Amino acid sequence: MRSDERAITVLFADLRGFTRLAESRLPYDVVFVLDRYRADMARAIEEAGGVVNEFVGDGIMALFGLDGPVDEGCRQAVRAAHLMARNLVQLNTALATDLDEPLRMGMGIHVGPVIVGEMGYRGLKGITAVGDVVNTASRLEGKTKDFRVQLVVSEDVLTRAGLDPRDGARHEVTVRGRVEPMRIRAIENA
Repeated sequence: MRSDERAITVLFADLRGFTRLAESRLPYDVVFVLDRYRADMARAIEEAGGVVNEFVGDGIMALFGLDGPVDEGCRQAVRAAHLMARNLVQLNTALATDLDEPLRMGMGIHVGPVIVGEMGYRGLKGITAVGDVVNTASRLEGKTKDFRVQLVVSEDVLTRAGLDPRDGARHEVTVRGRVEPMRIRAIENA
């Protein structure tokens, strides 16, 4: 498969406090929790029409709009965030007796042009996306810590999805690696 440039929507998710959880558990127990979390989040992403691009530790990168209009990809990503939040509540209920405190996560979503295609080395190749949008979505996920919310989404995503961009607290932020500030919404519960 060749690589090409196109606009897609990228979602990053990361568990909060997972390192602390891992320090206090046996490795097998950590793997059990992580596998359950990954499966529940992947189901939500796929149900919304997205593709899980990669798992890195407790982090997830998902792509939306690979085979359709960019506006649909935005709607899919916002729906995935909602479904992921719902699945996390259910997972916390199922693991309530095994965890000292509920699992929490942060998610960031952004849209725009990227290079999409098969990349990697030898047997480690897979479909992925590269570009400023990917970096920005990751940085927005990190901003969830600053705003103490579950979701930070660019207003571009909400507008293209046809959703009311007044949901959540509006902020204009500077994202590391970008010169121009961007408008985002910080949403307490996705």
